[in-house]
Amino acid sequence: MSTDPDTILLEAEESMKKAETYLGDELRGIRAGRASPAMVEYIKVECYGSHTDLKGIAAVSVPEPTQLLIKPYDASIINSIRQAIEDANLGVNPQVEDKQIRINLPTLTADRRKQLIAQAKKVGEEQKVVMRNARRDANKHADALTKNADVHISEDEVKTLKDEIQELLKSYENKIDTMIQKKSEEINDI
Repeated sequence: MSTDPDTILLEAEESMKKAETYLGDELRGIRAGRASPAMVEYIKVECYGSHTDLKGIAAVSVPEPTQLLIKPYDASIINSIRQAIEDANLGVNPQVEDKQIRINLPTLTADRRKQLIAQAKKVGEEQKVVMRNARRDANKHADALTKNADVHISEDEVKTLKDEIQELLKSYENKIDTMIQKKSEEINDI
């Protein structure tokens, strides 16, 4: 258990930063108006007896704004990759051509854009919950400081710490709102 205010604040910030980073990774995987390798990089492909991220077993390129080209390093796993892409529910139809997979991205319909924006908001809300849990844990540690006989911390210092934790949460929640807003604009960009 943390025994000083600085450590409690630092641990809370680390948890919130991890949630922000996770959200960034998730948002890169949500399709916007144009093709991006990030849409498929983290799809888990079953090969060689384990699940591996697509980016570790294939090169992903964008030959045209609405097209992805996936070239596996080992041509024998091409069907596993195609299957994983289909299972990922991206709303795309991967076409196997020779020793590569081509994905033509259809123009997003208004309904699909709404679904993608809703998906982005959902992931954002989930990460806000993670951050609020970090705040709760930090506040518990702060409350425990007043009961700790080894450390002499006044109630005013604990209140200040809790205020700092709340400010930290607000700051990270604002970052999440900004990320979601930016992603929503990308999705609506035609």
